[in-house]
Amino acid sequence: MSHPLIITCAITGAETSKDKVPHLPITPAEQAVAAEEAVRAGASIIHLHVREADGKPSQRTERFDESIRAIRARVPEAIIQISTGGAVGESTENRLKPLTLRPEMASLNLGTMNFGNDVFMNHPKDIVALADKMNELEIVPELEVYEAGMLESGFRLAKQGVLKSPLHFQFVLGVPGGMSGDPRNLVHMVSLLGEGYHWGVAGVGRFQLPLAVQALVMGGHVRVGFEDNIYYKKGEIAKSNAQFIERVARIANELGREIATPAVARKLLGLR
Repeated sequence: MSHPLIITCAITGAETSKDKVPHLPITPAEQAVAAEEAVRAGASIIHLHVREADGKPSQRTERFDESIRAIRARVPEAIIQISTGGAVGESTENRLKPLTLRPEMASLNLGTMNFGNDVFMNHPKDIVALADKMNELEIVPELEVYEAGMLESGFRLAKQGVLKSPLHFQFVLGVPGGMSGDPRNLVHMVSLLGEGYHWGVAGVGRFQLPLAVQALVMGGHVRVGFEDNIYYKKGEIAKSNAQFIERVARIANELGREIATPAVARKLLGLR
């Protein structure tokens, strides 16, 4: 626990709806407010999916540009990390386009998997195409890992020079079709890492809080927010994304773990 904690806030996601969470931020203005609240509560990184006006998931470059501009106007220090995952079934061509906005970071999924009742396709050639575009535009990828085989794929791509050091892995645990949020799974994934890697965890649903606490103790980083979980506690929908951040920051403080500012997070992750 010697290094500062980077907290990422996944403010919107591609699955949650206003029907379930009336205060889900989906417009650029709403996302800007949510991002500012999250950063003020202790987040350094805003993981960004965007929606159309009707709430449907979008990968349009123009929509990303609107949200990024709105967020930067309210909280310019935030690290914006756009999603290249999109919604299940989104074409790779559409997932590539928003990278032209040159955010500091972008997510990069490292494999195909069953995702609930759908199949989340990430063909090897498409993973390489996304990684190459990020390298070209000097965007740091966050490597999304849903099971151990994807971690091994990340190691192979690094050996081939497709992925550049330092690597930042995000273990997304609890998605039906991937590894569950059993604490032994996080221990196993971290045990496969050597020196020189950054890692964080995003626990889905009921796994969000216990995995966040486990990561705090193990020296990893944490992602929380409405994309991964809508409940603050059983039966109680969270009032805001910031509420999740405030809890993680409070627990980190009790454990003596310093919270990374956006400036510190940039240094840790080697951002431009």
